[in-house]
Parts: sequence; structure tokens; C-alpha cells
Amino acid sequence: MQRETAIVTGGAGFIGSHVVDALVADGTQAVVIDDLSTGRAERVAVEGVLEEVDITDRTALDAVIDSARPAAIYHLAAQSSVTVSVKDPSRDCAVNVQGTVNVLEAAKRHGAPVVFASTGGALYGNDAPIPTGEDRIPAPIAPYGASKWAGEAYVLTWSHANGAPHAVCRLGNVYGPRQSPHGEAGVVAIFSHLLWRGESPTLFGHGTPTRDYVHVSDVVAAMLAARGKPGVFNIASGTETDVRTVFEGLRGAARSSVEPKLAALRPGELERSCMNPEHARRELGWRAEVELTEGLADTYRHLVEEFENQAA
Repeated sequence: MQRETAIVTGGAGFIGSHVVDALVADGTQAVVIDDLSTGRAERVAVEGVLEEVDITDRTALDAVIDSARPAAIYHLAAQSSVTVSVKDPSRDCAVNVQGTVNVLEAAKRHGAPVVFASTGGALYGNDAPIPTGEDRIPAPIAPYGASKWAGEAYVLTWSHANGAPHAVCRLGNVYGPRQSPHGEAGVVAIFSHLLWRGESPTLFGHGTPTRDYVHVSDVVAAMLAARGKPGVFNIASGTETDVRTVFEGLRGAARSSVEPKLAALRPGELERSCMNPEHARRELGWRAEVELTEGLADTYRHLVEEFENQAA
């Protein structure tokens, strides 16, 4: 019996590679589409097939997807940096909007449901009620949030127009093993790397900004559960946590006495973010299982192993 095939765009990245692992574990043939601009080939499970393709290159993208004939597409490839989106909104739009349309058109040819990884905090903006439900009208404050909202609109439009059960997963602040410490996103990885080196992390917003942190293993479970379930789902813990608390948790895991530096928020960054995950609980039977203190300690241990291996 031939194995089912699923496409994972961005499958060499932090979250995408964990999705690939879960698919492989379920016996699915995983085909990864990634331009390796931020992803790393070594993250892709040996059982997976890696195709180095930019999703804005429609001809190359179509060739891979048409050859794979996927039963589902998990679309995680994105330009995900807020600061990059401010500096180069055209590239941000090309990847997050046109790239998403390219994926949707290919999915339509094969009747494949799409699970789209969107964002929560960057989409809802600073004035959203806490915790924020999916019915809140987005008010992004940076091009990144605007482009993900536009991507969502295309996903939902294609779903309605074609009767396809496409799902949008609005992710909280995802953390866990394989997260890169090089960039402005992913404070857990950034703080972990600096603490490992004995250096002081910078707490932007003087440590007071809040986020909704959710472990990557919980996110993977949600995305797999969302396949074939049309709609928009907040994938988050529903708990508001400030940056200083995250730093303190990691400092404890590192058994460090390093003190942080404090600085003002950077342009386009939110002051508060926390999402209501009840809709996902009702419709997907999903809830976040990993408690933050446990998750931070486990993530720190895994990241240190990665740092040490890379330094060897």
C-alpha cells in the first residue's frame, strides 16, 4: 500500500521540522519545500525529502507539488521577522502573500487541504482585549502582521470558493528545541544562547511586554489536528507571561547569576499579547499541555546541546 504524502513548506525551519518529524512518525511521506534562507537541511528527518525551492518561484513550486501529489499541505514557509518586514515590506509581501497564493493554487489542483501557520500577537495589535479571541478584527502594527493577515484572507477565500477545508492556525509565541538564537524573534532561544555564553540578554520594553508562550510540541499537535478542519484557530496557552519571567525561568535552568540589560521596545513590537484558545479546544480537541516552567527548563537543556554540538 502506497504511503500518503504531505508537503511541509518551511519544513527545514524550527516549527516545520518538528511537523515533519510527527508526520514521519505517523508513516506519512513528508516532502519539504524550503529555500534554506533561515532553515537548515540537517533539521529535516532522514526519511523526509528536501526540495530547495522558494515559494515565490511558482514554476519550481508547482513542479515539486505536482510531482508529490500531496494529500495535505502544511504551509509554514514565511518571512517571519518583524524588523525585516519594516525594512523591506515588498519582500515580506512577496513571500507571505504571493507565496501563499502560489501554494493555494497548487493545493487546489490536488484537492489538498492546507493548514496555514499564521501569527497571533502581530496580527491582533496593541489594543486587543486580553485574552484575544479569533473574532477580534486584526489591527497589525507592522508589515509582517499585515502580510500574514492578507495570507489568511486568501486561505479563507480559497477555502470558501473551492469547498476546501483549509485551516488557519494563529500561533502564539512558539518556543522549543531547534529555535534559532540568531534574530529578533524567539526570545527563549536568544536568552538561552546568551546565558550559555555567560552574557547578559537585553530585555526590550524593560522586561514588561507580555506574550503567550506555547511549546513547539503543542503547536505540532494542533496543526495535525487542524488538517481538514476549516476555520481560524488560536493556538496558544491562554496565559499572559512577561519577558522578565521568561528570563528568570531560563536563568534558573542555567543556574546563572547574570543580570539582564534593559532597553525600550523596538519599532513594530507589541506591549501585550495573549490569546484565547477555547475555540481550538472545542473544535480540534486540542489544548496546550506543556507547562511553561517545565518547557523552559527542557528547552534550555536541548538548546545547550545544540550550541555545544555547533561549537565542537
